Amino acid sequence: MVRRVAVIGAGAGGLVSVKCCLEEGLEPTCFESSEDIGGIWRYTVSALGWRVSVYRSVITNTSKEMSCFSDFPFPQDFPSYLPHGLVLEYFRMYARHFDLLQHVRFQTTVLSVRRCPDFSTSGQWEVVTEAGGVRESHVFDAVMVCTGHYQEPYLPLASFPGIENRFKGQCLHSREYRDVQDFRGKRVLVVGIGNTGGDLSVELSRVAAKVFLSTRSNTWVLSRVSDQGFPLDMVGTTRFNHLLEWLLPSALARRIRFRKFNSWFNHTNYGLASSKSSKFKVIINEELPFCLLSGTVVLKPNVKEFTESSAVFEDGTTEENIDVVLFATGYNFSFPFLEESVSSTIDNNRSLYKCIFPPQLEKPTLAIIGLIQLTGSIMVGSEMQARWVTGVFAGWNKLPPPSRMMAEVLKSKPPVKRNPSERENLKMSFISYVDKIAACAGVKPSVMRLLLTDPQLALAIFFGPCSPYQYRLVGRGSWSGARAAILSQWQRTLKPLRTRVLADSSDSSSSWCWMCLLALPAALTAGFLFSKYPWAG
Repeated sequence: MVRRVAVIGAGAGGLVSVKCCLEEGLEPTCFESSEDIGGIWRYTVSALGWRVSVYRSVITNTSKEMSCFSDFPFPQDFPSYLPHGLVLEYFRMYARHFDLLQHVRFQTTVLSVRRCPDFSTSGQWEVVTEAGGVRESHVFDAVMVCTGHYQEPYLPLASFPGIENRFKGQCLHSREYRDVQDFRGKRVLVVGIGNTGGDLSVELSRVAAKVFLSTRSNTWVLSRVSDQGFPLDMVGTTRFNHLLEWLLPSALARRIRFRKFNSWFNHTNYGLASSKSSKFKVIINEELPFCLLSGTVVLKPNVKEFTESSAVFEDGTTEENIDVVLFATGYNFSFPFLEESVSSTIDNNRSLYKCIFPPQLEKPTLAIIGLIQLTGSIMVGSEMQARWVTGVFAGWNKLPPPSRMMAEVLKSKPPVKRNPSERENLKMSFISYVDKIAACAGVKPSVMRLLLTDPQLALAIFFGPCSPYQYRLVGRGSWSGARAAILSQWQRTLKPLRTRVLADSSDSSSSWCWMCLLALPAALTAGFLFSKYPWAG
């Protein structure tokens, strides 16, 4: 029986894992190698050795209502999109409210996690830690690894001939970037157009002499600000939209999506993406299109090679006098403390059962939390993982035998390389994945049942944002404030904007009521489909 649980890392995943352990009556001990909580969200002025943290200007890509822990909303006066300082403040509030810090051992590095000799019967792990130069060995009944996937910078120098032996300028990874001051007046080439590459290109364009952004991917650029000024994820991430995508043929759904993307600006004209391409990525950046339009950022194809001071691109063009090459090429994940026989089997998150459990172990007492790429908040996905995992440890939730878990993993594992540039192919639908884990944990809400018992809430859940509070309505760990949080989420979104209130004769509540009445037949149909085809949820 699981009682003592080791939690590795005190970032978002580690904190919520400690809380979930406590809720299930388990005894967690969290090991954090640094001196504070927050993980990558704890900004430091300089890049400290191995540690990865956000850069100074970073803003969340998911809104506060769609990113919070499911029973602890962000303060209503916090803005919808948050700088790193407010995210860290929220973590501190969460840790204080649930009294989590007493279970965290700071400045303690986990050196190794190995199966005990009697693992096949006990499921126990030997965890060796080091603090202040002193090593200590512990035995735990289970281990939750919460180190995330932003660990080792991925720097593909071999793919760029000349960068190591000819180029005389500065070459660095985005992990080393903190602010723009060191780049003032320089000609900078940013390699990689993920969210980080887009953000840094825009920020550098304000002080650099010129910024070039090199990409080999088809990339659609979206704004955080959506219809009527509401956050993009609150408007787009709904069960109604999710059902539509499931019902429509994939080609038609993709065509509709591309048309929506192009309604802001024509991506082909900007050299970013073509609607004819089936392989693409999506990034969030309101300012990049204007920077391209104003010429402060110049989009370039993939780099063919480097000379002493220039970059030669695959289309034959050359940009001279490059001072800095900044690689925004992502990260590799690794678990150097895990015994080789376990870590070597984790090629990507699809190597794990439900992206959490190594399926080959005789006892399911090791869980990897947060090794996921979702179309929504990873914090919410990590919390749902932790709730299910601690339920398994406590005996409330059951897993299939290892043979069945292995079969499912082999069936779903895609043939992709372990390469951060391919991560978009591993990105999963937020609603699909969180619903799947919620169903395993017994906390997934039923739209059909709510239509019969609480129509107002059912319509808000189906047509409104798929916010984390939905997963606190039923089952273990249900929260009495979940219903009120769902019905008031739009008001909390607008609250920080009410610094100058204007008279408005429109009656939004009346409009909402009429919309709900008109939508009732669609909701009933959806409830029927969810009950008949539960995987559509």
